[in-house]
Amino acid sequence: MLRLDPGGGEDEAMGIKEEDDDEDEDDEQEEDYLVMAGDEQAEEQQQRRRGGRAREEKERTKLRERRRRAITGRILAGLRRHGNYSLRVRADINEVVAALARDAGWVVLPDGTTFPSSSHSQTPRPAMLVPVSAAPPPISSASASALAPPLRGIVSSPLAARPISRRAAAVAGPSYSALRSCSSLSSPPRAARAVPEDDASPLLAVPVPDDHGMGAQDGDAGKQAGAACATTAVVAVAPPRPPERDFAGTPYVPVYVMLPLGVVNVSGEVADADELVGQLRVLKAAGVDGVMVDCWWGNVEAQRPQEYNWTGYKRLFQMIRELKLKLQVVMSFHECGGNVGDDVSIPLPEWVIEIGRSNPDIYFTDREGRRNTECLSWGIDKERVLQGRTAVEVYFDFMRSFRVAFDEYFEDGIISEIEVGLGACGELRYPSYAANHGWKYPGIGEFQCYDRYLQKNLRKAAEARGHTIWARSPDNAGHYNSEPNSTGFFCDGGDYDSYYGRFFLNWYSQVLLDHADRVLMLARLAFEGSAIAVKVSGIHWWYKTASHAAELTAGFYNPCNRDGYAPIVTVLKKHGAALNFTCVELRTMAQHEVFPEALADPEGLVWQVLNAAWDAGIPVASENALPCYDRDGFNKTLENAKPRNDPDGRHLFGFTYLRLCSVLFEKPNFMEFERFVKRMHGEAVLDLQA
Repeated sequence: MLRLDPGGGEDEAMGIKEEDDDEDEDDEQEEDYLVMAGDEQAEEQQQRRRGGRAREEKERTKLRERRRRAITGRILAGLRRHGNYSLRVRADINEVVAALARDAGWVVLPDGTTFPSSSHSQTPRPAMLVPVSAAPPPISSASASALAPPLRGIVSSPLAARPISRRAAAVAGPSYSALRSCSSLSSPPRAARAVPEDDASPLLAVPVPDDHGMGAQDGDAGKQAGAACATTAVVAVAPPRPPERDFAGTPYVPVYVMLPLGVVNVSGEVADADELVGQLRVLKAAGVDGVMVDCWWGNVEAQRPQEYNWTGYKRLFQMIRELKLKLQVVMSFHECGGNVGDDVSIPLPEWVIEIGRSNPDIYFTDREGRRNTECLSWGIDKERVLQGRTAVEVYFDFMRSFRVAFDEYFEDGIISEIEVGLGACGELRYPSYAANHGWKYPGIGEFQCYDRYLQKNLRKAAEARGHTIWARSPDNAGHYNSEPNSTGFFCDGGDYDSYYGRFFLNWYSQVLLDHADRVLMLARLAFEGSAIAVKVSGIHWWYKTASHAAELTAGFYNPCNRDGYAPIVTVLKKHGAALNFTCVELRTMAQHEVFPEALADPEGLVWQVLNAAWDAGIPVASENALPCYDRDGFNKTLENAKPRNDPDGRHLFGFTYLRLCSVLFEKPNFMEFERFVKRMHGEAVLDLQA
């Protein structure tokens, strides 16, 4: 096995010697004989030895991992400094290996498939060369498929309709070597060959360069190549859409549609009731199973504590019952307005806002002291600051009132699920990336723990840990729109992985877990016998970095060396709650094309979270993060809903589409949506080929 072991053997550097291992083996064999003979003392000694060996092996593994990461870091730094490779500052190891392979004359496809550029027996070329003077022959679908196999993971609009950069051409296929020989036969140094990302040329019309760049060192081969370039242009054949998977006969996954945020206004009226009934009838005819409704705390308990007005929701629920649709109801303990997709404004109850004027520490607070009024700080979960009640008691009273008011809908099975709001946007997370505080994608966000209640909690945790100096929040974590490597806390090897950093992040994420634990315990009491769920946001940007900074500020302690979603799943399992996860429609390659510097990986994040929940044995539902009307987004959702060849036959138990609007009912959009619903239900569709 090839090992990077500079300066002596790795085991030797850690003080591990072969002689010691031999002696340990002899001792263990002797102990085994004594244990077999019934010697209790030998058995106890054997157990202690095995425990010690396990600890030693764990520490040894940690040292090996730290050593490996240090070596990798030095390799990357050396390549950036001395190699003249046009790599981004935050390039990961895959990008470096791909750059080395391309420099050696190999072709690297976006999915990692690699082959020599000179080989014609490998993957067929996605583009072909034809003489300019001759019209290209007609291409049948079969020959087009042979000439242009689709690149797995590229899912945006058809390639023929978009420009493509020269950098993208580097991974397009073997014909890129011909392009390079035409455009720069003199082979200048790598630093001189670097091409800006915005340097794009039309895919179907590549300009033919002149021959002034021909170098004498190229010889006859270069002259021949130059002559070929003078009469040859590149015509790329748009790859046909790959055959779609047939979902006929697959498990039935119910599909719900979110109703508009302001479907019930503060006056207790159903907005545009007649139009809504017409839209619901169309959805019912398309096979939709039900709808999701937000029950806003700010609408229902608006004026005075424990005075609940459910009038508007009773009218709405009766309309839905008459259409024989199911209901998913969200207990929305946050304000509406200020977030992506919010088209109405529904603040928190007026009596809560009044308390906040005199005691602003009831809200989450950032380092600069800015208050986020979207939801209440988890620091007051057990503080009687809401006119004699704690925040958790307020949530419980609201849920219990709803359960009593709509008892008949529970008994009849019309209400199929209650989703409990646990934070910003109704999701289990801190409001770390608030747009009204200046955040813009893909900023890392900021920690939200500077109200006096959470600061007091932090001091207690530091004292219990025995390090009172740790009773502080990071002072080098940047601001809302920072990038990880521009901060001392989140950069590679930064303070997030120090003793203090691990303590702080453990505490910060534990506050989130404790809040979920407390509220779900009371939700289970209020909705005994009914299905409950929790929504977790899909924070996929900076997922390809070591720290996962955007997830850390949101409360998900999920760096590259730790699974931050397993503890969340454990809490949900404890209370019999399902997990509702977002961003199942997003593709990593599409995100990279639009915003490559975000280092996003929604597919990797979805895979991690869904598998964590499935491994724990809890139900998993999902919803799209952004409006979706195209087949590519629907197909990606289907792939996640019903994984291909899953040995355990695992699949989502429900999907909620975001959101009901007039655009959805435009003919081409609704045709795609109706087709998607049928496939989610496992029905056959007529056109399996796009």
